[in-house]
This record gives sequence, C-alpha cells and structure tokens, in this order.
Amino acid sequence: MMPSVAVSDQSRCRGEGNAMALALEDRLAVTELIALHGHLVDGGELDRCDEVFTSDVVYDLSDFGQGEITGLTAFKEAALARGAKNPVAHHVTNVVIEEVADGRVRARSKGLGIMADGSCGSVTYEDVVVRGEAGWRICRRKVVARRVPLGGLSQEV
Repeated sequence: MMPSVAVSDQSRCRGEGNAMALALEDRLAVTELIALHGHLVDGGELDRCDEVFTSDVVYDLSDFGQGEITGLTAFKEAALARGAKNPVAHHVTNVVIEEVADGRVRARSKGLGIMADGSCGSVTYEDVVVRGEAGWRICRRKVVARRVPLGGLSQEV
C-alpha cells in the first residue's frame, strides 16, 4: 500500500519535496507505466488512461503545433479528434529515470510511432512522474519530435 501523501500531485510535479534514493521497485514501476501508455492508446482503451496519467496531466504537443492539453478528458477528446491520423503503434524504449524529489522523478524515453501507411516518426518523451495513493502517474509529458540527426549539430566535413 502506498503511503498517504499530503501535498498535491501538481505541487510534487513542480518539484516540491525532499530528494531520496529511488528503490529498484519504483524504477521498474515507472518504466512499466511509461510502456503502458502505448498499449492503452493503441488498443483504444482511452478510459483507462487514469492508470498512466494524473487527472490534471499536462500533455505538451507544442512541437507538433497542438499546444498543451490539460486533463484526462481533454487528452481523450484530442485523441478521438485525430482519429485515423493517430499512430497505429506507439513503441517506447531507452527509458532513463532521474530522481528529483521524494515521490517525484523525471523520465526520458524514446518513442517510435508507426502510422497506418507504414511511415514512422521518432520522438523523445520528457515526463514528470509523481507517486500518489494510486501509485506512480505521469503529471506532465512533453513530446519532442526528432527531425534531424545528432540533435541538430552541424555535420561539416
């Protein structure tokens, strides 16, 4: 059972709290949480996204010209509005977790989106993940498009 937490999810999302070592079990739970997103979205199980995100999640798609989506209802509505323009498969890999404060971590991972026509794209997920009564949940996700190699470094020869 998770301990009761007095501060709000968004307070912890902003970084309030004390840093402490992150247990291996928590690292595994955060990694599985990040992977679960693709399974739920790809399967159309949008009503289960509360298993991945806090109710007031900020989902930043600014890199795709869509701005920030706030809250689970808005997330679901945005996904449904995109319809067939959504990827048919979200794959996540290269998860790196950095402790920030007690009950709060930053996680970076690589994502591959496969479209219905077979084309694919690469992103970096920049997540803030908080631990609450229901376990670990993403309170903020920034999706950064990967469009050029080497992060844009010039490749002069």
